[in-house]
Amino acid sequence: MVTKIKPYNPSASQLVSDWHVLDARDKVLGRIASEAAVLLMGKHRPEYVPHLLSGDFVVIVNAADVKVTGNKADQIVYKRHSQKPGKLKELPYRRVQEKFPGRIIEHAVRGMLPKNKLGERMIRRLKVYAGEEHPHVSQVTWTESRPERDAVAAAEAEEAAKKRVEARERTAARREIAAEAAAKTDTVETPSEKPAVEKKPDARATEAPEAAAVEAVAEPEAAIPEEAAVATKKKTPAKKPAARRTPASKTATAKPGESTTKPKRASSGPAKPTAAKTTASKSKAPTTKSADSSETKSTTTRTTRKKPAKAKNDE
Repeated sequence: MVTKIKPYNPSASQLVSDWHVLDARDKVLGRIASEAAVLLMGKHRPEYVPHLLSGDFVVIVNAADVKVTGNKADQIVYKRHSQKPGKLKELPYRRVQEKFPGRIIEHAVRGMLPKNKLGERMIRRLKVYAGEEHPHVSQVTWTESRPERDAVAAAEAEEAAKKRVEARERTAARREIAAEAAAKTDTVETPSEKPAVEKKPDARATEAPEAAAVEAVAEPEAAIPEEAAVATKKKTPAKKPAARRTPASKTATAKPGESTTKPKRASSGPAKPTAAKTTASKSKAPTTKSADSSETKSTTTRTTRKKPAKAKNDE
């Protein structure tokens, strides 16, 4: 199973830079340069991270008295070129040590730092002086008093932690007291059994029991008959809707000898006369042609022949 470890990133309060003073008198160039590089990168601190500026400031004094082993004083040559033709400059070790003694240590330390922007920031924290005097006394004394300040800060942190614990205990005690008080109030307000309600005695019975007995005898309760109780229980039938009344104008009065039934109308076509009406019309008047004669002719196929007129008798 693969376990993922989160990268360690110290906070700004943990990255507090100190000041260190190194004496280069009668020391080898490489040894003092490596010591200064370790302090500048911060590898001597437990909160070191390679991607942050977690190192300290370094002050090197007596840089003119630094030494090199073997024949390196005659072999080392410092070269510099300005990127123009014929502008290469070469300076031997002894000449640089006489004129610029601090550059020898700076050059050695720069080669041991990372070659990036972070390395440039680290080299700026290096202060090299040829003699013993330096203007960073106050910073150095502040660093020397750091253990005392750390002890005071630790004591203050312990006191603050104790205060927090005491405050938590107080709040817990207050909550317990409030819970107990709430439980007591609940038990008082909501009892388990409610007291029985006492009924008040009748005023008649207390004041005049004899009068109440006389009234009860004088006014006996009327018994309801069984038939009336059954009748009340039965549901009343629903009322039938009243028949619509026809107006007097539309009602036909029947005459003696006539039927009151109206003739039924045909679904389509003209109404046909009854047989009685047709016989009466034939006897009273001759047949006349009506507008519907064409329709009747088309419907009937039977034709009537006219009788020949009788000849008149000769006189």
